Amino acid sequence: MTTTYVLRGVRPLGGDPADVVLAGGVIADVAAPGAASVTDRDAAGAPVDVVEIDATDHVLLPGLVDLHTHLREPGREDAETVASGTRAAAAGGFTAVHAMANTSPVADTAGVVEQVWRLGQEAGWVDVHPIGAVTVGLGGERLAELGAMADSAARVRVFSDDGKCVHDPILMRRALEYVKAFDGVVAQHAQEPRLTEGAQMNEGVVSAEIGLAGWPAVAEEAIIARDVLLAEHVGSRLHVCHLSTAGSVEIVRWAKGRGIDVTAEVTPHHLILTDDLARTYDPTYKVNPPLRTAADVEAVRAGLADGTIDIVATDHAPHTREDKDCEWGAAAFGMTGLETALAVVQDTMVDTGRMTWSDVARVLSSAPARIGRIDTGAAPQGRPLEVGEPANVVLVDPSATRTVDARAQATASGNTPFAGRELPGRVVATFLRGRATVLDGAPVAAPAGSSAGAPTRGGHR
Repeated sequence: MTTTYVLRGVRPLGGDPADVVLAGGVIADVAAPGAASVTDRDAAGAPVDVVEIDATDHVLLPGLVDLHTHLREPGREDAETVASGTRAAAAGGFTAVHAMANTSPVADTAGVVEQVWRLGQEAGWVDVHPIGAVTVGLGGERLAELGAMADSAARVRVFSDDGKCVHDPILMRRALEYVKAFDGVVAQHAQEPRLTEGAQMNEGVVSAEIGLAGWPAVAEEAIIARDVLLAEHVGSRLHVCHLSTAGSVEIVRWAKGRGIDVTAEVTPHHLILTDDLARTYDPTYKVNPPLRTAADVEAVRAGLADGTIDIVATDHAPHTREDKDCEWGAAAFGMTGLETALAVVQDTMVDTGRMTWSDVARVLSSAPARIGRIDTGAAPQGRPLEVGEPANVVLVDPSATRTVDARAQATASGNTPFAGRELPGRVVATFLRGRATVLDGAPVAAPAGSSAGAPTRGGHR
């Protein structure tokens, strides 16, 4: 029996209350409260289970889309699997994620990206779109099979060596030229390696005071400046991963003013956390790029608010306890973020009056879907909340608050920087093409035959 969901009194994009009906995999009706058209029979006359949800004062958003997720599988299933990572994504309100290529083996061939894509289909929590490596083995020496990955069943359109920078300008130019043939985009991890050799945190007052090797802002900014000029020269699309400095915001703003086809993302943690946290020597706060200064945080918030920064992307980077629960210098870079991203955006941008819920839908759904070229096709994401559109939606209670509990999260790893911190908002329900993946704030059982409901693994479970 299929299920029809009726969201009573919900506020689409934070607007006026309405009744929204999800049936047959689409948004079947949007009506005034109490006026929604609901039937307990489908078009063929078969019975339908009608579930009504009191969504008074809740906000309805398009399903969130993450352009920057590390799912670790294949190779590091001790930290995360496609199943556990996508379950965490659904818990955070996401209906699609883009899986980064730094797996083992690296996702630099059609075979590996198809493996990740099929694992996502089997899990069933969200749509998984693999990102292909730019260079073979992330080695930065020769281009990977970009065309083969683009033509594969995974239909790859985003390519990145994230975790490493494509530092050779000739190779970067060739990649930008190559992806034009299939409307792809190169997503650059902007980090000049010679300027960050041995670096542990942001270079500044705090690094000097506590004696950790500094990571200068110019190491990020120099690569972005070079690459926007290369993108202009070849007429290709460039995406800047996890932008983190005030100078980077200004370079992207200049490039857009010049008409260069560049987009940029900021992570939730760079919207709220500063390098002052390194004083604790808690390696949970060790991340690449590093946490920056309060002035940088203000600059990226302003850049997101005025549209210079296009999207928020989580850079969800799960690690085992062994890789993070050690001295700072030996710890891995990275933080989890899928289950807290929406709350951080609400805290820093919505509750401060800098953005509306409609803006949130843009930076966390429609814009990342457009950049990844998944806003059209057989299973589009990031679509408007209109009748006939796919029922990929998330129901949020913005008035709720919660204290983040690392052990209660769906991800297999516990390296969240927000453990013990109170954050606003709560994902009440997530729907993937009308099927509930989260109800009443908890992931629901996966479809029959799916591995998504299997217990997660990792050092923190």
